[in-house]
Amino acid sequence: MSKKFFITGTDTNVGKTFVSTILLKKATQYGYKTAGYKPVSSGLQKMSSHVINTDAFFLKKNSSVILSDTEVNPITFFENAPPHILSQMCNKNINIKDLSLGLKNMMHKSNWILIEGAGGWYTPLSYKNTFADWVQKERLTVIIIVGIKLGCINHAILTEQAIFSKKLKCKGWIANNVVPEDRYNLYYIQTLLKYLRSPLLGIVPYISKKSHINLENIYIQLPD
Repeated sequence: MSKKFFITGTDTNVGKTFVSTILLKKATQYGYKTAGYKPVSSGLQKMSSHVINTDAFFLKKNSSVILSDTEVNPITFFENAPPHILSQMCNKNINIKDLSLGLKNMMHKSNWILIEGAGGWYTPLSYKNTFADWVQKERLTVIIIVGIKLGCINHAILTEQAIFSKKLKCKGWIANNVVPEDRYNLYYIQTLLKYLRSPLLGIVPYISKKSHINLENIYIQLPD
């Protein structure tokens, strides 16, 4: 039986992929066969001589099992915009069944799967379904990445309440210092500890050069 965790954020650009790579590396150290899964993405770039979404590239790179680009990221759009808008503009429907099929195939290769959403919790996949609807369908356990910055308290509380409203488990939240730490950062985290019901799994310090990650200096409790 594969362990499956859905990574959502309090907003876009809060470091979901960066934290996901840390979790994948830690899970690999624990002996799991790890796989990163980005069901839907928008925005392609040339990475290592081929064109791929950057989030998918780093998830693939930090997975311990060998995966193709399509396995990691089955649905992708060239431009960087909300998926449901690009889906309509490109006449390319995002079928929830395809997301589930990709996850099922991933489970044959891996016993520890990290699934990264796009944007925040309620990112639309169409004008009828959001990412949250698919997570509910699959009964996935959720981890929230909170970008520690102005506005994060409100966003984190709303995100957790939305997850619980769908009767889903929230394994915890990770505080990611996405901007250089100032005198308010600690107060943000202290406030969230009072308001959020799910546990704090770890705090990621601000790191200017993301390519140089020393796991020994970052403590994150690996979800079980």
